[in-house]
Amino acid sequence: MAVSAGQVDLQLVERTLAGDARAFELLVLKYRRRIERLIGRMVRDVNLVEDLAQETFIRAYRALHQFRGDAQFYTWLYRIAVNTTKKTLLGLKNDPLAVGMAAATAGDSEDDETFLTAREPIAEDTPESLLAAREIAAAVQGALEALPDDLRQALVLREMDGLSYEEIATAMNSPVGTVRSRIFRAREAVSARVRPLLERQGGKRW
Repeated sequence: MAVSAGQVDLQLVERTLAGDARAFELLVLKYRRRIERLIGRMVRDVNLVEDLAQETFIRAYRALHQFRGDAQFYTWLYRIAVNTTKKTLLGLKNDPLAVGMAAATAGDSEDDETFLTAREPIAEDTPESLLAAREIAAAVQGALEALPDDLRQALVLREMDGLSYEEIATAMNSPVGTVRSRIFRAREAVSARVRPLLERQGGKRW
């Protein structure tokens, strides 16, 4: 019988709590890239992103005994990363809305055909098509930056991280109905900014 990813994570947690340091290293290797991408959506400074990712895993290690397996390990880790980042940004008085499509998807080659990433190609690479692509990317970035924090987080978790509505609800400590509403409103806001450009270039509606 195949073992699910969640079960593997739980086994690694149990091994870590039993004194197997290598088990936690495997969890870090598995999720570090995703956590850095997550933090990178809120922080511009690359060095700060790395520091916050490290701090996230340190806090997760110290609180590992609190993980019960009721939610996915990444969902639990996500909340630690977001809380750690928000506290740091509050202390530095930075702007947590310094996010954009390029930062959010940098290096992400996972086959995640979703709302934010699955778009009809405009044309072959010509100067005109490249310009159009830059315009669309700028529109998406602007739309994401303009979203309220709760809407943007919900949309990113759904469309980029592939979490279920239930997992997002757990991560954001919100009812599932609220999560669905946030994602719907976020999609509508992004669509309103991007759809005119896509239609002008002959692309499909979002």
